[in-house]
Formats: sequence, structure tokens, C-alpha cells
Amino acid sequence: MKRQALQVFDHLPAPLDLREEVLKGLAQRQKTLPAKLFYDERGSRLFEAITALPEYYLTRTEIGLLRQHGGEIARIVGAGSVLLEYGAGASLKIRLLLEALRPDCYVPMDISREFLLAAAQRLLDDYDWLSIYAACVDYSQALSLPRQIEQAERKLGFFPGSSLGNFTPPEAQQFLQRVRQTLGRGSYFLLGVDLEKNAAVLEAAYNDQQGVTAAFNKNMLRHLNQTLGAGFDEQRFRHEARYNSEQSRIEMHLISEVDQVLNVGGRQIALRKGESIHTENSCKYHPDRLQQMAQTAGFDTRRIWTDERGYFALLLLQGV
Repeated sequence: MKRQALQVFDHLPAPLDLREEVLKGLAQRQKTLPAKLFYDERGSRLFEAITALPEYYLTRTEIGLLRQHGGEIARIVGAGSVLLEYGAGASLKIRLLLEALRPDCYVPMDISREFLLAAAQRLLDDYDWLSIYAACVDYSQALSLPRQIEQAERKLGFFPGSSLGNFTPPEAQQFLQRVRQTLGRGSYFLLGVDLEKNAAVLEAAYNDQQGVTAAFNKNMLRHLNQTLGAGFDEQRFRHEARYNSEQSRIEMHLISEVDQVLNVGGRQIALRKGESIHTENSCKYHPDRLQQMAQTAGFDTRRIWTDERGYFALLLLQGV
């Protein structure tokens, strides 16, 4: 595929769709907000800051695995691939993979257009051989990619950061099946997943002492105000992250500090003092369960790599 610098594919859902999704979540007995609201430009930058925190072991551990096994990944996938990243490539992780693979084309996919384009431009500045097709999409939904990407014979999807854990297990299964459909038979999927471990280690990672995760969680409200003209005051909420051992997941919540009534998308929403809005899950998995899910989705597991502590896993899957 000939280098064509930066091309952009814009296919975000309509604001009405987001309004209905938000109102549906806030009408539940346990109020919820969709995790996609984390990722405006500010939220994306806050998350990048989270990955550098001392408590947040996930990123350091995954980078170590990519450094150690990048060469083997490149040998298995082979030359002339199209690399599709589910998320925008601002971090060292995608750079390690780009340098190991030297793909014909890189396709970052992200819901935050500003962050996506800025990340793509930084990579173009550093890799003059790289062709980038930036796709501004909600990758949690079914994807329709440009024909030249879909028809590429050799594809590698990359979903790092244990973002699979943000879905419920049934949603994660559906996501894997959509990825298999998008990538096709014979293509590869490199998946980074946080594993089950001691609750204290997990809770520390999502309740950092600097308060960056709290700012990230509250930024969802700011984004909602800008997108739907809602009336959230982030000072009236506090961040809470707790481990649910029955569900094997970290749950992030925003707790209302006062009784309040908000206008969200033209509808009145009442919150009692102490009531929570559930903003995110981060499910933790056992490697055996991941292999079962991959098989159900239509993938063979080619490799599983874990760190010495068994905190994190990289899985290289292939569509069958």
C-alpha cells in the first residue's frame, strides 16, 4: 500500500443517539453513564497521565511485554500488514509495535477527533515512512471501514490497556465477535488484558494519591455539559473506585454530595445525597476464560505472554 500520509475517516454517532443512551442510563435504578464520555480531548490527556502514575501498574507491565515479545509478534504476523488500533496511538505501546512491524498502513480508531488527529500527526512527524488512515469512530459499535483497509490481506488489530475490561463480559464477547468480523479469517488480534489479583493492588491503581483518576472520572460530567448542555457541577460529586469481588471487576462511581436536580438533554434528573452514578467497569480475567471467549468469537489463541507476577497478559489471536 503506497504511503499517502494522513487520511481521515469521520463516522461518529449522531448527538441524538448519545442523548438517548445517556437518558436511558440515568433512568436506571443504579444510574449509569456510558464510558465513551470519558474521552474528549481533555479526558484522553488525563488518561495518558493516569498511565504514568506509580500506582497504575498496567501500562508499565504491558510495555514490558511488548518490548520483550515485539520481535516474535512481527515474525508471526509477517511483513506488509495493516495495523488497526482500537484507540488513538499517543503512547509508547503503539510506537513499539510500529517499529517492530513496520506496517504498510496504520489505522488508529478513536471517538475523540482532536486527540486522534493530534496523535496521528505526532506519529507522522516521527515516522516518515508511515501511512495513516485515522478513523474517528465509536469502535464499541459495528464498524464499516474503507474498502482498501477491509480488503488488505494481512491485518493486525491491537486493543491494549485492558480496555476490554470496560465492557461487561457479555459485551466483551460481542465486541470480540465484531472484531473477528472486521478483521476477517487469517488476520491477527493482539489483546492486552489485566488479570485477576489482590483487591488492594487493584483499588490502589484506581484511587491514585494525586487525584488524576478522580479528575478523569469527573471530566465525564464536563464533557456531558458541553455535548448535551447538561447542568452537572463536578464540585458536587466525588470519585469512588471499589473492587467487586463477585463480578471480578473494579467499579468507578461518581457520588452525589448533595440532593440535586439536573437538566440533562431537556429532562429533569433527581439525585439524592450519597446516590451514585456508575461510570465504568474494569473487569479482570483469568487466562483460561479469555481463551474460551476468543474461541467463541472465532479466534485461535496463537500465544499468551504474561509478566513474572502474573498481573497482565498479552494474547495474540488469529481469526479462523
